[in-house]
This record gives sequence, C-alpha cells and structure tokens, in this order.
Amino acid sequence: MNVVLLFSTALLFGAASTTTGQEPPFDLVIRGGRVIDPETRTDRIANVGIRGATVVIVTDASITGKRVIDARGRIVAPGFIDILSGGFTPEGSRYKVTDGVTSILGMHGGPVNMTAWYDSLGRGGMLVNYGTTVGHAALRAAVGITDREKAATDLQLAEMLKLARQAIMEGAVGIGFGVQYTPGASEEEVLTLFRLGAEFGVPAHLHTRFLGPLAPENSVKGIQEVIADAAATGVSAQVVHLNSISVVQRGVETALELISGARARGIDVMADAYPWEAGSTGLESAVFDPGWQQRMTITYSDIELVKTGERLTEATFKQYREDGKPDGVVIHFVTKGANVAALTHPLVMVGSDGGILDGRGHPRGAGTYAKFLREYVREGRHLTLMEAIRKMTLMPAERLVKAAPVMRRKGRLSAGADADIVVFDLARVRERATYANPAQYSEGFDYVVVNGVVTVDGGKLADGAAAGRPIRGAP
Repeated sequence: MNVVLLFSTALLFGAASTTTGQEPPFDLVIRGGRVIDPETRTDRIANVGIRGATVVIVTDASITGKRVIDARGRIVAPGFIDILSGGFTPEGSRYKVTDGVTSILGMHGGPVNMTAWYDSLGRGGMLVNYGTTVGHAALRAAVGITDREKAATDLQLAEMLKLARQAIMEGAVGIGFGVQYTPGASEEEVLTLFRLGAEFGVPAHLHTRFLGPLAPENSVKGIQEVIADAAATGVSAQVVHLNSISVVQRGVETALELISGARARGIDVMADAYPWEAGSTGLESAVFDPGWQQRMTITYSDIELVKTGERLTEATFKQYREDGKPDGVVIHFVTKGANVAALTHPLVMVGSDGGILDGRGHPRGAGTYAKFLREYVREGRHLTLMEAIRKMTLMPAERLVKAAPVMRRKGRLSAGADADIVVFDLARVRERATYANPAQYSEGFDYVVVNGVVTVDGGKLADGAAAGRPIRGAP
C-alpha cells in the first residue's frame, strides 16, 4: 500500500516514468540511506529524488539524477530546525549547517523593523533558512524605555502595540520575550502583547520572568505567568530553554507537570531545551542582579568570560559588571538531571539558544544537534532515533506552521516537502565545539542539503553554497 501511495504521489510531480528513462533525471538523488520521516513514521532503506528545491519522491525503486549521493550506511532525515537560534550571519550559519541545521528561528526576541532585517539577510551569504520574532525588549527600547526596572506607560504600551502590529504584518513569526531581562515590565504589559499575538495567530516564546529553584520568585512562578496568559488569550506559548530556566531536575519536573497539565486542559503551551550544562548571557544583564548566587545555586567561579575563558572571582565580577562594557559570559549552572528530564519529555523540543559570532560564543551555537544525537541516542539511549529526530524537525515545524505556513513543507521528508535534508553517520556524529574553543564544526554530518543545494558535501562546506531563504509569517 505504501509503495502504491508513493508512486501515485510521484505521478503528481511528473516523476512516474523516472525509472524507465522516459523523463529527465532528478537534479539530485540520495540513494540507499535509512530514510527517517517523523510525520509518516517512515524508517526504511529508500531513495530520495529531488527536483529544484522540492522532494519529489521517496521510493524503493531505482532512480537516477544529475548527481547521486551514496547514503548507504547513513541516516537520511529532514534538516534540523533550530527554533531558538542565534547566529544570524553568514559566519553563524556555517556553524549551524555543519551541525545538521537547515533552518534557524530567533524565537526569543528579534528586532522591530522586520523589513530591514529580512532585507539585510537576504542580500546573500546565509547558508540556512532564517526567520525571527519581534522582540518585547526591542519594542521597549524603540519607545524610549531605557530603564529595565521601569514599566511601560499607557502611551508607550500603545506605541509598542503599533510597532509590534507592523512587525507582524512585515513577517515576524511571533513575539519573543526575555522578561527576566526587563524586570520592570508589568504583567499587564506582557498580557497586552499576548492579546496581539492572539489577534494575528502568532505564538509567544518566553524566557520567563524568574529562574531557578529559590521560592517565591522562581521558575515555577515564571511559568505560571506564561500559562495564565496563554489560557486567557489562546496564544500558543513556549517556555524557552526550560532546562536553564529551571536549573535543577526537580524544577524541570515541576515545570513539566504544570505544562503537561495545562496542555491536557486545552492550553497550548510547550517548551524547548538544549543539551548543555551551561547557559550564556551578558554580565551586565538583570540575571546577575542581587541574589543571583541563590537563584542559580552557583558562585563566582562558575562564571566564565566568553572572550578569554577566564573564570571570575568576586573582585573581577564586580570590576567587569561595573565597567559598562557588555561582556558575554558562560554560566555553569544547569544539572545533567535537569537536561535529561527536559529533553526526554514529549512536550519539549530541541533549541540551541546560541550562535557563533567572530569565532566566539557558547559551544551550543555550533554543536547542539551533534551533542544531542551523541548523548541522547547513541550513548545514553534516552531516546529512539525517531523520537530524537522528531524533536529536531517535525515538532518545531508544527509549532510555527500557523504563523508561517511555509513550515508545512519543513521538518518532513516526503513528496512535496522542501529539500532540506541531512545525511549523517550516527556512529560518527559528535560535537567538536568546546567552551574553550566553540568555533569548531561538528563531525558526522556528511551531506546537508538546503533548498535542494548541497551545502555540506562529504563533510565539508561546499564552495559558494548559500541557499538559505526567509521564513516569514503570513498574517
């Protein structure tokens, strides 16, 4: 029955006679790999035929193409979708695509001017597809709020709504919040933007107001605000980097009880997480306001300066925080138990929360997906390969499809899907990025195809390949 259905689908795309030689060959054939598609639950040896930027057929039959990739002994899967990405530069996209990623989304908060942002990236050089949200923090800055401890006035909030509305009309795929970074933002301010999201059918993705296990202002309270606002407005809400919001395993488990219970009762809330035991932010941010040691259960030596790798002391912490210069830091504070509890839960997908810029950053910007496959599938066996691939592909695609209909063609590997594909050797996949040297390409992703263009070829970046396209909302 499956072969008949696939053959019928091929007819629709003019591919039925490919095996007889009566039609021109496919542009690209990926032959003999283990094809995994989480939408159809396909897991079998098959051949994939591609014309232009579209998958035309997945078949057991022999097919030919202008180029044939021998995928025997390798996994063939939809390209990974980083739903919580940084790295929106040609440099950053190189580290994404060599980690198996074909689409990146800045769901935790982007700019206000969507037209300028998309035009800038569209001038060339992006190796992967890209999209972003309008950011709550950027909206506050745009209306003149310079004090993070201040709430928006009624007039400022009205102007923020006007700007956010325009951004969504210009293609923002949601509204991103980093509420902990703007502690003065009132509950009404956040709820008002949720209402706008509901009006346009776009999601809200939030770094919650509080993090860590310390009551009363802990991650549980922050997640309760997200759930309440989603319940009141009907917005699809996402708690970003749940592992580093909750910090410890017990916190993650409580958060997931809240999220699961809310979802079971019709509230559309989910989460994402990354497989690293460290987060990253700016030393000048509100994360390090008084009480940070207790909130994150860490001390000065758990903070590492990104640009030098220096571990801080009380003296250097005060010096760098007070010098007025934005210093990026890595914070070693997330427990392994928190990560496992988050990433193995069925309502949690993978998002890196990182990117590489000028050769520096957190290693999650270059190695998240290799690390996830290595630790959670090959070595730890916490997840099946199908489950893991679903968390990196179909789950993020489905999360965004209402706001960005193009996502219906991503995160899948079947006829009609976009030809965003990764071919990898599970036995060899590993991250090379480290905290000391984050700008290192992952290994084991032998071929990555973006919109039909072979972008990683034989484990190396292909010369001149820059086939990334915009992912825009469609209000």
